[in-house]
Amino acid sequence: MKNVFKYLRFEDKRNGKIFIITIDRPPVNAINIELLNELNLFCDDIKKDEKTRVIIFTGTGNVFSAGADLKEREKMSEKEVEDYIVNIRTTFERISELPVPVICAINGIAAGGGFELTLSADFRIASERARVGLRETALAIIPGGGGTQRLSRLIGPSKAKWWIMTARLFSAEEALKDGVVNMVVNHKNLISESISIAEEISEKGPIAIKQAKIAVDRGIELPIEKALELETRCYKKTIPTQDRIEGLKAFKEKRKPDYKGI
Repeated sequence: MKNVFKYLRFEDKRNGKIFIITIDRPPVNAINIELLNELNLFCDDIKKDEKTRVIIFTGTGNVFSAGADLKEREKMSEKEVEDYIVNIRTTFERISELPVPVICAINGIAAGGGFELTLSADFRIASERARVGLRETALAIIPGGGGTQRLSRLIGPSKAKWWIMTARLFSAEEALKDGVVNMVVNHKNLISESISIAEEISEKGPIAIKQAKIAVDRGIELPIEKALELETRCYKKTIPTQDRIEGLKAFKEKRKPDYKGI
């Protein structure tokens, strides 16, 4: 990473193909303006990085992120609160639109904005100790970092309203049952399991992975006819690549392909 960060720690895995980004703002990794700024700088860096294939977010200690920094929030004017909501929403939009898959390894509590960060990822792997939810209505506000929209698209409007309106923190198993997380794993194996999934993805053709992400994420918002046209356009992006030829050669030669992203 080219920028210097105070609240984000980076760990390079597999020679830069996989990065683990740890939110490190004790005691609860609350999301303040400075942390949002760092997340935006990270997005700037990763978009220029052609080597990284998968990103893993996690948190320090027993908390992924407890959400917005309420101590900072209580000092804000109404206009400053409005600006913060726009900032957190657009930051999470940028994370969701990154050209590589994003995994959130949820190591503990992910509440409010912290949970909304996980919803902006492509996959969520939860520790058995994780508890997740949108607590905003208990504070007489609503989720403002994309939670009302991403959660409803993920699990449907009725379940999403149940999560939002009860303001509960749900267990990892409850989240798995509702389709909010992809996996629940033993706490001590959370990072190793997340890296294992990241490795599995990183071995696939990176251009194909990028185009598959675009096809799914953008296509879900379109009528089926337009979505199928989008799928075809995304497929066409893979046709002139050297990786496609390598995939065919490796299949014929019964060996593991070596994709270069070209």
